[in-house]
Amino acid sequence: MRLPAHRRPTIGAVLLAVTAVLAPAATAHAAASSPYAAPAAPAPAPAPDAQALVRALRSTTAAGAPGAMARFTGPGGVLARTVGVRDRSTGAPMDPRARFRIGSVTKTFSTVVLLQLVAEGRLGLDDPVGRHLPGLLPDDRITVRHLLTHRSGLADYTEAMFARTVPGFEAVRTRVFAPRELVDLALREPRTAEPGAAYGYSNTNFVIVGMLVEKVTGRPVGREYEDRIIRPLKLRDTSYVHPDTAVRGRHVRGYLHPDEAGAALVDATEQTASWAQAAGAMISNPADLNTFVSALLAGRLLPDRLMDQMLAMSPTDTAGTRFYGLGLRRYDLSCGVSVYGHTGTVQGYYTYAFATRDGRRSLAAMANTSNRGEANTALGGTLEAAFCGARAAAAPAAGRGFAVRAEPDLPERG
Repeated sequence: MRLPAHRRPTIGAVLLAVTAVLAPAATAHAAASSPYAAPAAPAPAPAPDAQALVRALRSTTAAGAPGAMARFTGPGGVLARTVGVRDRSTGAPMDPRARFRIGSVTKTFSTVVLLQLVAEGRLGLDDPVGRHLPGLLPDDRITVRHLLTHRSGLADYTEAMFARTVPGFEAVRTRVFAPRELVDLALREPRTAEPGAAYGYSNTNFVIVGMLVEKVTGRPVGREYEDRIIRPLKLRDTSYVHPDTAVRGRHVRGYLHPDEAGAALVDATEQTASWAQAAGAMISNPADLNTFVSALLAGRLLPDRLMDQMLAMSPTDTAGTRFYGLGLRRYDLSCGVSVYGHTGTVQGYYTYAFATRDGRRSLAAMANTSNRGEANTALGGTLEAAFCGARAAAAPAAGRGFAVRAEPDLPERG
């Protein structure tokens, strides 16, 4: 259905220092006719700052993550850096080949599948959700577009579910939810706004997106990820295994910080992730995430008219540096570069997966902890290091300086 992405080279991991690999980049290039192709005479892109990348990763481990890693792809090749460990019990070093839970980066996968169905005429962005899922929601004004832009006004059921971080997690670690159960949990809470009135991040929206995919296709959402994205792009380390609990093969173990200061980390690796489903239950690795976001931004997964819709952004912060479109974030960095993708938080893992608008440069970064906001913010520093390079250090201290403070996909208390 789609052209496959090139396979990435394998990269070894090293403890507290690391591996830089220069090889042909696994990036997707848009066709010359696509509006997402690079300009005919683009300004030279800044080279990634490898030392700054390592500093950001070390800041992440200093803030409480056992390990962290980042993988950048660009016209010059692949640059990978790792710090710390992927398994505290064995001391195994962080490894950029290893799989991990990507949390809400899943939302971008879910959006692509739904927009492909829109392209096929099987539903419309401005269809009321009730047209396809009658009786699910009490308000027929809520549309498919409202779900994808987090403007439905539906409460996020995870706020109550994880009011106490570790007890909340242990209560759902092995549970298997029907999607309707999660929606019903959200409907017990007050609305955050009228439909379309305001941005309000809510996992409920994307649980319903998964329900729409299954209703329209008559197939499990995991099959749609596989047939529409994973196989065409040859994402060999990406999967949706819900409700299986294991992360198969070489993987990173994830560690959850309790709310109580000084309490021992909780190994959260094995879980059904059923509380997240199409909002956050996928597994991947850095190379596959590079391939996915590059292919998406290069226009290889959606027709141009729907990429235009996906990239129509509204601000989510008062500073005007963070935006959300259809299942896609935009960050405007200190050097003037804008990057597109998604953040992910699931118990034990923080993830960033972003690319430039033409898809030629991409970054995937991960830390194996959560409920530790300082670590999440520090990991966001990899964006500046990768996409701004030396320009990040030269950015003025006041004014347009950028620091990622990602909106958490789960309530943050650490």
